[in-house]
Amino acid sequence: MYLHDHRDADIFPDDIPVDFDNAATVYKPVSEIGMAAALVLREGVGGTAQLRAARELIDSTWRQLREGDLLYERQVRNCLLTDPIEVYCHFTYGGHRHQALEQLAAHNAAVRSMPELYPDRRLAVANAYRMCGMSTGDDWESLLRATWLGATPPPWAIDWDTAYSMTHTVFHVTDWGGRPDDLPPDIVDYLATWLPVWTDVWAEVGDWDLVAELLIVDACLPEPRFDLDVWTRFAAMQHGDGLVPRDGEPVDDDRFRRFWDHHHPTVAAVVAGTLAVSRLLGARR
Repeated sequence: MYLHDHRDADIFPDDIPVDFDNAATVYKPVSEIGMAAALVLREGVGGTAQLRAARELIDSTWRQLREGDLLYERQVRNCLLTDPIEVYCHFTYGGHRHQALEQLAAHNAAVRSMPELYPDRRLAVANAYRMCGMSTGDDWESLLRATWLGATPPPWAIDWDTAYSMTHTVFHVTDWGGRPDDLPPDIVDYLATWLPVWTDVWAEVGDWDLVAELLIVDACLPEPRFDLDVWTRFAAMQHGDGLVPRDGEPVDDDRFRRFWDHHHPTVAAVVAGTLAVSRLLGARR
């Protein structure tokens, strides 16, 4: 409910510019909050109040994106951008569609206007099209094997940036836990062995933002581990108002600063908790 309670004008400006120097200022947070609300609605395992809050949240973030017009304008101005379709795809789970954007995105895919991307980013775009019901003819096995995770490297050959890329590889291949069986057996075995180690390492240093993402990865596996000790430690970090801190540093008392410093781990915690409950209840799509 923390994200729902912070969707007011004191937190977000009235207008998000079509062109911006730093997407993280407003555009990215709005998109991520909409994604979290979409996954809550997709899984449908929340209580009445949670589902109502998710509906209100996805509707309000869609309005902040000018009901898709902002995404369409960005795509019209630059055919090489991939963020419009990546942001838009999650809103389709909430029943929001923008016909002109879909037509333009389909055209861009048909003429192969996509720029060079890192392998995990290429998976993100492929999954965005898949979520919108548009086929791009991608070879998912080849896309996966081009990533760091796809090569199943030595597990100690990982750093903070690589860990984030690894988590998103899993998110996109499995469509955020909706297709856990799309992970090849060797990668499932690799993650089953080393994901608990990585999670324990980053929990020990108090990087709760990354821990949340690793918990999402666990919920995306065919047989999630659901380590009670890690979840207990993670839950103990949550504040009474629902905020989840990004790390072990003190949290500012200012409402505005608190939100902007810690909205991302809170978003990740919503997704992790939603997918975990869904999988535990056997409510996977």
